[in-house]
Amino acid sequence: MKEFCYVDERFADLQMLRYRLPGFEQLSLQQKRLIYYLSEAALSGRDITFDQYGRYNLRIRKTLETVYTDLSIDHDTDDFRALELYLKRLWFSNGIYHHYGCEKFTPGFTEAYLRSVLHEVEAKRLPLDEGQTVDGLCDELFPVMFDPQLLPKRVNKADGEDLLLTSACNFYEGVTQAEAEAFYAVQRAQRRSPALPDSPPSYGLNSTLVKRNGQLVEDVWSANGRYGNAIRHIVHWLRKAAEVAENERQREVIDKLIEYYETGDLRLFDEYSIKWLQCLEGRVDFINGFIEVYGDPLGLKGSWEALVEYIDEEATHRTQTIARNAQWFEDHSPVDPRFRKPVVKGVSANVICAAMLGGEEYPSTAIGINLPNADWIRAQYGSKSITISNITDAYNKAAHGSGFREEFVEDSDTLALIEKYGDVCDDLHTDLHECLGHGSGQLLPGVDPDALKAYGNTIEEARADLFGLYYIADPKLVELGLMPDGEAYKSQYYTYMMNGLMTQLIRITPGNQIEEAHMRNRALIARWCAAHSSAVSLSKRDNKTYLHVSDYEELRQLFATLLAEIQRIKSEGDYKAARELVENYAVKVDADLHAEVLERYKRLDLAPYKGFINPQMLPVLGPDGQITDIQLNYSESYAHQMLRYSAEYSTLI
Repeated sequence: MKEFCYVDERFADLQMLRYRLPGFEQLSLQQKRLIYYLSEAALSGRDITFDQYGRYNLRIRKTLETVYTDLSIDHDTDDFRALELYLKRLWFSNGIYHHYGCEKFTPGFTEAYLRSVLHEVEAKRLPLDEGQTVDGLCDELFPVMFDPQLLPKRVNKADGEDLLLTSACNFYEGVTQAEAEAFYAVQRAQRRSPALPDSPPSYGLNSTLVKRNGQLVEDVWSANGRYGNAIRHIVHWLRKAAEVAENERQREVIDKLIEYYETGDLRLFDEYSIKWLQCLEGRVDFINGFIEVYGDPLGLKGSWEALVEYIDEEATHRTQTIARNAQWFEDHSPVDPRFRKPVVKGVSANVICAAMLGGEEYPSTAIGINLPNADWIRAQYGSKSITISNITDAYNKAAHGSGFREEFVEDSDTLALIEKYGDVCDDLHTDLHECLGHGSGQLLPGVDPDALKAYGNTIEEARADLFGLYYIADPKLVELGLMPDGEAYKSQYYTYMMNGLMTQLIRITPGNQIEEAHMRNRALIARWCAAHSSAVSLSKRDNKTYLHVSDYEELRQLFATLLAEIQRIKSEGDYKAARELVENYAVKVDADLHAEVLERYKRLDLAPYKGFINPQMLPVLGPDGQITDIQLNYSESYAHQMLRYSAEYSTLI
């Protein structure tokens, strides 16, 4: 049998990978059909993500794809190759802004070139508005593409600026930050039910806030509202999935999601979320909806995402062991007892295989997820966590022998420690972060879940990471058989601190600050620890900077101290303290260290970002037209997949 190839093409700062679906062939026909229908739903919302990431993204994508596929245009020119690179980056990022740094791409081709080739293609293939000419299309789109000063960032989090007027994300129209914050403050005050004071919906999660005739109104995303055509396609495939659900409870989950999509009622979304987290029967599961709020500078609007999955039964033993002991971890947390949950409810955790990635989870995806996000649901009903084994496996296979660790780890003994324990510690830290970290702790009564505003995402990710870092060194994990010995945790401590202080800087453009929430979280933790103890330090040797950890036990106590403070900040809604922590430790970049890290990384000739090509699912039909099997095709190229998706799942353009 031919060995599976994980690594595919590379371009710009990106490396495309493939992931396998181990054990898919052994699933029942019903399970395969369920995965197929859910996968079609996962792909049907693709255009929503593009539009959310920028109001011009869909039209730019369609325009460039028209040029790219036109055989009358000379493909053997530098300008065309530059256009191809730009288009591949646009596909990857669901728009014209970098998927991680959020800065706008700079085209390597000229305005004159693009205008000339657009006049060569058939005008009817272009996304022209009624009565619009090709030149009119150029005049509309070119400033957005070519002017570096116009809409330069998708998400801006710079302190002191109007985060809405300076962000290109398409969640607000003609609305200032102050207006949006005031609007949702009033909405929370007016709509909180006296009968259910502690179960507010996620205000603003599924709407565009627009100003019409001087009034602010929400344009709700639903089957009969904004994004209606895309959502109706999603609902179509969800209905077919419900017909082949593994059990009645799973069918009820899908039906409730459909009801929410059709109405846009956030109370129904909460009902769906509770049903979803309590549905533990069956091997197949999914995520589909407007969920994570990292793409909104105010942390309110949910970007559309989808994931289809099935349980990796052997690996799930690890996460279920953690979940069974959730109360012990909560009771022994180093935070103030006032902020601990007296009773941990409904913690479930599985290791899963991703079967299809969609929306914000495609092509770049998380390796672990914990949902739902609503704090009151977590407190009353619990949460569901997943760690994605086949994605992690693909990452590990691609990283093998890259030379990265050899370049940045300080000595051979530390390198040997990381080589021995690195993979098991990475997996376990992800499990602790997702399964327990996000679900731990509680807000004090009356605290607004959105009190930390733009800093909320960073504080929450730091809280979950610190929970994992603190407990990965606990003897309890050796006792539970999750860690091989009492030395293994040092591998995670070293690589985490090295990443937070140094190596994650490879993802920052020179001159920029740190803005992405997960990067800010890691920088905050690492820099705070380095500033408060000599147990962690950076030093030069042979003109290269290295991390040195002199006292791992003291480092664990630093994690405990910071976890206690960050939990206090969240539990009390202390916006001022959150702002000070993030701005002091998580944002600024040392220019000299940054330049050194970039130069050392450049010599390794590696791509700092990875993404995935989905397997293609091909239904096999019997004589009666019914599906008799689902075959997997792993050979589809990146460009072919993106063009096929644009042809088959373009619901908004």
